[in-house]
Amino acid sequence: MTASLVRAALLALAACLALPGPLLAGGSDYGTAPGIPSAFSGQVSEWPVPTPEFARDPAVAPDGSIYIAVMRGNRVARFDPATASFREWPMPRGHLPHGLLVDRRGIVWTTGNGNGTVGRLDPASGDIREFRTPSGGGPHTIVLAGDGRTLWFTQQSGNRIGRLDTATGSFTEYPTSGGPYGIALDRRGLVWFCRMGDDRLGILDPRTGAMDALALPEGSRPRRMAAAPDGSLWVTLYGSGKLVRVDPAARRVVAEVDLPAGAGGGPYAVTVDGAGTVWANEIHADTVVRLDPVDGRPRVIPLPTRDAGIRKMVVDGAGRLWYMGSHNGRLGMIR
Repeated sequence: MTASLVRAALLALAACLALPGPLLAGGSDYGTAPGIPSAFSGQVSEWPVPTPEFARDPAVAPDGSIYIAVMRGNRVARFDPATASFREWPMPRGHLPHGLLVDRRGIVWTTGNGNGTVGRLDPASGDIREFRTPSGGGPHTIVLAGDGRTLWFTQQSGNRIGRLDTATGSFTEYPTSGGPYGIALDRRGLVWFCRMGDDRLGILDPRTGAMDALALPEGSRPRRMAAAPDGSLWVTLYGSGKLVRVDPAARRVVAEVDLPAGAGGGPYAVTVDGAGTVWANEIHADTVVRLDPVDGRPRVIPLPTRDAGIRKMVVDGAGRLWYMGSHNGRLGMIR
């Protein structure tokens, strides 16, 4: 799709999605609302993490620090941008944290991909607890609902969507298919997730437990998704080198963007800042693409190190983009 057509589709969608409700961005709610940058220079900074054993999935804390799931190192790390210093917490044996978020009270929640649990870390006290899911199922990517207490997460190997009420510790699981991967919540409270294995976006209505799906072209392999401030959803199509925008109310794709690296670029992570600027990385090209939703033009930011392996990106309260290179062991920031 050309830049002019992308721009027209985005502006039209923004108008039709002017609905009441909270502004969600960055993949629904990770506890800290993504900000709007005062300016953009494209400057990239990176810091080596203390334990570079497949560190992944950064998340912003309310105090502006960045937490990281160190999956194979079985740790959670914290980076203080003010001092450029790290701190780590070992997780329980076999936990192997995959996804991670920090809630509004500063509590860190992790998906224990190795032992079928959801972890709770209180950084202030160092207290760590685990909540065991009913089925195991490989807890994967996690988001926080608007009530601040409900966690939703994908269970990739178990083909389920999980829900944890953090106030009671109770779980609910919903069967699905396709190896659910990325996840986001829309303005109506519906749970959307990437069924990467069968080229669909799953849709769960928590009020009824009903499942629906939005079919995508064969070979799309949807990987991650993020909610934008206007209520739309952006999805990376890992298999086709595209980025698509979804109108969740109409349940259809309304814009499609061919990313610069083409079909083999491997679009992976996606996030959206407070102004609606969309970020996606192309994992096989070692680039991050910044898409301006006003004019539809992509800007490519080459990464300073090769084979970075970005699998998740987030935007902090100041509008800066943070990523974690799973392969090169470097935490990065673009501003």
